[in-house]
Amino acid sequence: MWPGERPPGGGTNPQQDANPYQQPGYQQPNPYTAQPPPAPDDGNRRTRTVALAATAAVVIAALVTGAVLLGGGSDDETAPDPARSSASPTASDGRKPTVDGWKAVVNTDLGVAFDVPADWALESRDWVSYVAEDDDPDETPLVAMKGPAVLKAQWCTSDDDKDGRTDDTPLASAGSRGNNGARSTEEIARADSAAWVYGMYTQPDRKKVTTAPAASFTTASGLTGSVATSESAGVERQDKCDTDGKATTFAFKNAEGDFASWSFFGAAGVDEEVPQVTVEKILSTVRVFTPEES
Repeated sequence: MWPGERPPGGGTNPQQDANPYQQPGYQQPNPYTAQPPPAPDDGNRRTRTVALAATAAVVIAALVTGAVLLGGGSDDETAPDPARSSASPTASDGRKPTVDGWKAVVNTDLGVAFDVPADWALESRDWVSYVAEDDDPDETPLVAMKGPAVLKAQWCTSDDDKDGRTDDTPLASAGSRGNNGARSTEEIARADSAAWVYGMYTQPDRKKVTTAPAASFTTASGLTGSVATSESAGVERQDKCDTDGKATTFAFKNAEGDFASWSFFGAAGVDEEVPQVTVEKILSTVRVFTPEES
């Protein structure tokens, strides 16, 4: 019996198109990959967390992850981009929750905030979660997020390799990152959501990831960008914590005009799956503020 398993149903959204990994423009190396900093890790099989010293987080991340997580200007801004956004009139209050009873998740370096329900746990703002290839000895990040919120961090615990060290798999997580080097918000939304599903749930099989076309989206604060959702189907449940998964990425420009994104990922096809209406409510709270005001 797999944890939280429920009978399959629904199927793949017929409006979804092919895996972005197999589309033109996605054959080159992922522009967001980089060597992670040497630091304690939580031992998770697929999702890892890395502690960054609070007083040097920006410097360390810039040196060893190429500003993967902390933002930065685009190398190519000639491509069409709908996210020429700026802080809304309420953005200066971005560090306070906008939904009664929820918690604010704040990335002060990037100037991005969003809210999550009260039962989500907030990681330290100087912690980074990322996924890497399981067989990569260097654990080069495929995608990452800083200071995320986590729902049921120990949702499933296993020792699949029988080494006496247990690994925890969360039910869901959400966080933000900078996207230095990206060409458009559409590219970010599709690539990042696909990378989370692949890294967390389907590797080494990229063909099990399906990604919908990116669409324009505006949050409650007036922040405009592109959103895309990826999901998996048919994951082989060889180990206790294996499940299908889903991810949503919203890409935009922060108050400084740099590409940034918010992502959610979570287990799919299980009894405790986070409803899409909840994902969309969290997404609607994404907002920007000027980092200097934090």
